[in-house]
Amino acid sequence: MNPREMAELERSIEQMMDIAERNGLDFYPMRFEVCPSDVLYTFGAYGMPTRFSHWSFGKQYHRLKMEYDLGLSRIYELVINSNPCYAFLLDGNTLIQNKTVCAHVLGHADFFKNNAHFAGTARDMMERMAANAERIRRYELEYGRARVEKLLDAGLALQEHVDASRHGQMGRRWRERRQRAGDRALADDRPARRSGPYDDLWALDGRAAGDAVGQAVGGGAAVGGAAGGAAGGNVAAGGISAASTVAGGKEAERGVRLDRGGDERWMGQKKPPYPEKDLMLFLIEHSHVLEEWERDVLSVLREEMLYFWPQLETKIMNEGWATYWHLRIMRELDLTEAEAVEFAKMHAGVVLPSRMSINPYHLGLAIWEHIEKRWNEPTKEERERYGRQPGQGRAKMFEVRETESDVSFLRNYLTKELIEELDLYLYQKVGNEWRVVETDWEKVRDHLVASRVNGGIPVLYVEDGDHNKSGELYIRHAYEGVELDLKHLEKVLPYLVQLWGKPCHLQTVVEGRDVVFTCDGKRTQRRFL
Repeated sequence: MNPREMAELERSIEQMMDIAERNGLDFYPMRFEVCPSDVLYTFGAYGMPTRFSHWSFGKQYHRLKMEYDLGLSRIYELVINSNPCYAFLLDGNTLIQNKTVCAHVLGHADFFKNNAHFAGTARDMMERMAANAERIRRYELEYGRARVEKLLDAGLALQEHVDASRHGQMGRRWRERRQRAGDRALADDRPARRSGPYDDLWALDGRAAGDAVGQAVGGGAAVGGAAGGAAGGNVAAGGISAASTVAGGKEAERGVRLDRGGDERWMGQKKPPYPEKDLMLFLIEHSHVLEEWERDVLSVLREEMLYFWPQLETKIMNEGWATYWHLRIMRELDLTEAEAVEFAKMHAGVVLPSRMSINPYHLGLAIWEHIEKRWNEPTKEERERYGRQPGQGRAKMFEVRETESDVSFLRNYLTKELIEELDLYLYQKVGNEWRVVETDWEKVRDHLVASRVNGGIPVLYVEDGDHNKSGELYIRHAYEGVELDLKHLEKVLPYLVQLWGKPCHLQTVVEGRDVVFTCDGKRTQRRFL
């Protein structure tokens, strides 16, 4: 972009922000930066402008940059969920493309600030990631790059196994407590609790009086990507909800240290007492072999994954919301005829339906516009049954934007009328041919909903940390009709053994039969139950 275009873009951004605010959008202060392609694609490969180095990010960069150089794909923008909100634009875009991108970014920024699932994310994550990267570089100098890279390989293979629920995120405090406590027991760092009228009840449970507030752990699972049918060309990756665990009190927190020295915490009871969904946190706290710096590195990966998690849970909503608003904002700008034609072509390319997968921009935009229409023009039945008044479309959209995730968004607002209009269906490979196997709108909707549970990642949970009374790890897959990717599973299990220090077992379902995969770090065996 030349200086004249940059000046025009700055003027347009001011106009777009004014239009957005008049339409009710609310976002943090915006910071726009125009970057050359190599810089933007570096940010895209790393996921953030400031992050630790790893060979997998370089591999991703070369793939993205090659596709850009060959004209196969393009990153138009990268927007960061932070305060202030940073957006990076591609210098190679035309002026109207970057105007459209800026309007799109304003929709994302509003969603980041106001959606409930982003409420717990760190708004200073860029600074935190920079500090994390510096700490990992120090570990490389102290312990050697090869050893740190080996640890990162294992951690990145398991990083999606976190619990992003409100209870699970309490585990984020692990590293902060360690830093404050130093070599002292973690329990010593906790402030004394005030006495209360229920102290006698807490004492009955074997805990210190007034200390029943525990730490919940849980998490997603990415040991295997799910295979299956698709809705409207979308290959499903079924996620399944799983139980979470509460381990409360000073005794539980002190167990973080005691467990490493001889399992004093678990004497006489199952380890863990209840299934735990956060595999990363369980490894950090109870691994037999990890040193303190290694636990710290894994806590960095877990913290960063928890930051990215809401984006997995709201992908369709978020992209649809940003697309809806870039369309409205650009319509209010004073565009020339040539700019209007170029914008129309760009928008059409963004929302173009795919034959092989769900386009979140297309589906999300369609649902948002359908919500607006239904609440602006309610039917007679809706007015009588729900007391719905005309003209409430925009208010309903802001309500949905604030409270929903993809699962509830699809479940509540993907209607029969909309599925038929979008021509969504399920297909799968039958023999040597791909065939449509289901067109019933409820089954199509339910399949789409199932594919978005847990961000589309299969759920695993720790069932026994002392399997066979020998400290082995036993994990169960919460199977609900979608099998794990077995090739991926067999590649990841050795990393789990590396981090745990002893053989690991994973129970799942293959072809309708329960099977346990056992890995000792060198080879993986399967045994049908």
